[in-house]
Amino acid sequence: MAKRDYYEVLGVERSATTDEIKKAYRKLALKYHPDKNPGDTEAEEKFKEATEAYEVLRDQEKRSRYDQFGHAGLGGPGGGPGGYDFSGGFDLSDALRAFMRDFGMGGGGFESFFGGGQQRGGGRRGAAHQRGGDLQIRLKLTLEEVSRETVKKIKVTRMVPCAECGGSGARKGTERTVCPMCGGAGEIRKTSQSLFGTFMNIATCPRCSGEGTVAAEPCGKCRGDGRVKGTSSVEVKIPAGVATGNYLTLAGQGNAGPHGGPPGDLVIVIDEIGHEFFERHGFDVLLDLPVSFTQLALGDKVEIPTLDGKAALKIPAGTHSHKIFRLKGKGIPRLHGHGRGDQLVRLIAWTPQNPGPEEKELLRKLGERQKQAPPKPGRKVYDS
Repeated sequence: MAKRDYYEVLGVERSATTDEIKKAYRKLALKYHPDKNPGDTEAEEKFKEATEAYEVLRDQEKRSRYDQFGHAGLGGPGGGPGGYDFSGGFDLSDALRAFMRDFGMGGGGFESFFGGGQQRGGGRRGAAHQRGGDLQIRLKLTLEEVSRETVKKIKVTRMVPCAECGGSGARKGTERTVCPMCGGAGEIRKTSQSLFGTFMNIATCPRCSGEGTVAAEPCGKCRGDGRVKGTSSVEVKIPAGVATGNYLTLAGQGNAGPHGGPPGDLVIVIDEIGHEFFERHGFDVLLDLPVSFTQLALGDKVEIPTLDGKAALKIPAGTHSHKIFRLKGKGIPRLHGHGRGDQLVRLIAWTPQNPGPEEKELLRKLGERQKQAPPKPGRKVYDS
């Protein structure tokens, strides 16, 4: 199904301010949040749709790309703010994290909004496992690798579930027990009186860090954390046309969460290596080619390097220095398969250094016999 216009989803004008966008999203999020609509898949989809629209329009850079290119400008590497790639969909966990980031009320979660803390199944809200942290790795790529789809295998050092305790953090043969401080709720509530009435302060339990359980006998290998440091290989497919600063997000490939919590994500940031011959300009590449005066004056056919190998270039007689030739389709593929850039070849007149006596004599004779005088100073001395 085609995605709806993000402004239409939030019910705002394209000229809406950031505050107006935030206000419109908050209203929709509170209406369709899964905790307020347990078991309602239609409401869940509307919640995800509204959050996706908000995540794009709240970010000035992503909003500008969306205004210019629509949904096509948000897919692929670096597509979504916060590491989201909207070309592959926007899942519920992304939406919940985004909502809590901007509208979470201290340690009270959604109870402050919905007044009762109901789970999606209808019972009392229980404690949640902590999510593992995200990891970021800079991946260096050559221009040749950037110019074609590349599969890279990289080694990642991250926190992984402890094999000794199965990730629980409790010594083998024992189990985690209900936290004695919060009674398994994962939060501590304190009521206070003031002239304005009764107030309830809700904070994450410091004993269990909000999980609701503790290990009475911690695992000796991981010291109760449920995680140890490990190294493993991850295979990542890099699409053609990426550039320095683009990134890909591998969901669930980050650090494992403590005590069996869900893993974080792995963010691969592209770092393009400078090339020996080529200079990149968007999806075009520029090659400066030194040639002799004779080649420029009389013409020649030369072999030049390209990203795909070798190619022939014909230099017409009477070509000026700094003339630029364009080889169509010899540049870098555009992201999302919209053709390729070009290779530009700029001819640079090469002046011989320390010519011998015979060469000097020939050059003097050539200067005496040359009928054409150089052009007057100006901005159009060279052909472009």
